[in-house]
Amino acid sequence: MDTTKKKKFSVRYIAVVAMLAAIAYLMVFICEPIPKVSGFLSYEPKDAVIVIAGFIFGPLTSILLSVLVSLIELVTVSQTGLIGFAMNVLSSCAFAVPAALIYKKHRTKKGAMTGLAVGILSMTLAMALWNYIITPLYMTGVTRDDIAGMLVPVFLPFNLIKSGLNAVITMLLYNPIISALRRTKLVAPASEETKKKYSIGSVIAWIASGVTLVMLFLLLAGQI
Repeated sequence: MDTTKKKKFSVRYIAVVAMLAAIAYLMVFICEPIPKVSGFLSYEPKDAVIVIAGFIFGPLTSILLSVLVSLIELVTVSQTGLIGFAMNVLSSCAFAVPAALIYKKHRTKKGAMTGLAVGILSMTLAMALWNYIITPLYMTGVTRDDIAGMLVPVFLPFNLIKSGLNAVITMLLYNPIISALRRTKLVAPASEETKKKYSIGSVIAWIASGVTLVMLFLLLAGQI
């Protein structure tokens, strides 16, 4: 690849990453009014965009976007400072990086679904550990024993629902986003293994799954 092509690729890459970062942050901002679980666990759909970035460019881009969007949150809407920044990065990476790694090796619908399933499990387990370690450091009056008592009834279902909902959003948004980027020539054309589109039945199934997870989230948040 010559210097001109490298430069064009770099410009396209920066443009797409910046665009996806803006979409991810917009999702955080829009979802700010969503009720919190136990008063401090908030749902953000940004991880869906971070996974899509990883599906397009690979797991390192998921890491980059996790840090970038969390940094923007830190200086704009976050009330938890550097600890909240670290938790945001850890949570997004635990979900997006395994999914992107698997999809990089198996660029099919099955590969995407397998990657997202592994991401759900990875994030759920990782955040149970990190909440146990870190949450008592910034929540006044909350001990590690208090957090241990919340792991099964609060943290595990919250992170399962959060990551599951983000997986659903990923599957619904990936095709429209990648198609738009290809039409504008910001990413390469589809290869043979990625050309297949989802059927109407698949879309309905993903929407139904998303509605179910939303209802479970509202139940966990005490809204229904």
